[in-house]
Amino acid sequence: MARFKFSGRDLKGKKTGSINAGSKRDALLQLKEKGVKVTEINEVPETLLTKDIQLGSGVKSQQFVIFLRQFATLIRAGVSLVDSTSILAAQTESKALKKALLDVEVDLRSGRPLSEAAAKHKRIFSNMFINMVRAGEAGGRIDETLDRLAVYYEKQHDTKQKVISALMYPAVLSVVAVGVVIFLLVSVVPTFVDMFNDFGGELPVITKFVMNASAFMQAYWWLILILAIGLVAAIMVIRNQQKSRYYFDYALLRIPIFGKVLQKAVIARMTRTLSSLFASSVPILESMRIVENVVDNEVIARVIRESHDSLEQGQSLTVPMKTHWVFPPLVSQMIAIGEESGALDEMLSKVADFYEKEVETTTERLKSLIEPVMIIILAALVGTIVLSIMIPMFKIYQYVG
Repeated sequence: MARFKFSGRDLKGKKTGSINAGSKRDALLQLKEKGVKVTEINEVPETLLTKDIQLGSGVKSQQFVIFLRQFATLIRAGVSLVDSTSILAAQTESKALKKALLDVEVDLRSGRPLSEAAAKHKRIFSNMFINMVRAGEAGGRIDETLDRLAVYYEKQHDTKQKVISALMYPAVLSVVAVGVVIFLLVSVVPTFVDMFNDFGGELPVITKFVMNASAFMQAYWWLILILAIGLVAAIMVIRNQQKSRYYFDYALLRIPIFGKVLQKAVIARMTRTLSSLFASSVPILESMRIVENVVDNEVIARVIRESHDSLEQGQSLTVPMKTHWVFPPLVSQMIAIGEESGALDEMLSKVADFYEKEVETTTERLKSLIEPVMIIILAALVGTIVLSIMIPMFKIYQYVG
């Protein structure tokens, strides 16, 4: 998308200004529709000040779902694609989505299909969206496709939020626990060190341990900070490398308790995505390639690639799944029944419903169990530090008395 400065005339006289368009031709067509007879038009060179820098899509899941619902409603009401896009661009709260829709509107006015126009904005519109819309255009069912996409993104958002809430709670409590311990070791314990040294005598083992930990924390706090930053950086590097990412994702899935939640969430995402793509008549091999990128887990992505190869060889989709530990028998059996009955999208939808419910139930159970466990751990850490101070204090009072 480029910016063009123009000069020309309309019914009111001379007119100058600027306009955003995909090309000079698109800009001329857009101005012509506005009744402007262009005499001169030039593209504005992009600079650091005018360049659009994006660090993410800038579109929240809920905003995108609302957009899809409204889009489907407008199309079903008989409003044209161009007018629907213009209306939605005017009322959306997301600046990134607004900009993308304005660009899409320009392409639609020039005769391009919606899927092709959306494909220029991969940050906003995923490959799944583009392929499902393309299939909907071919079958004349754009409104149904948009509704199906809205349901898909709603389900994905809900499942993701449940997993995040289950993992976030112990993570936050762990950070609080570490913060409290560091504060006690750095600020509280040192105030008693001189007192204990003046008192002399043999200190309890627990007191020596805490005092040594306090001295280490004060002397090498920078080392702990570097290690924490290094750990975060290492995880980011591992996640960006396909080979190392496989082992990282494998380790996540093998974590006791939490690994099962992640496994169920990824299976729910995979089956829900496949169901939506098959229901929209997206070719099965193309669907497998899309799902491979959507699952966000290299262990399952590798099995999906094997399933893709199995399909190309004329075999069943479930052949690699049956022999892999990450897929419970329920998944491969339901998919096999769907293949035999010709209702694969329905079977995949049922599997997705089952595992989404499983994620919801498991996360609720986890949150109720984690809270008392984390409180006990925090109490044990703080209690150890308090005892290490109180025991020598009692001895001092007894000695003085």
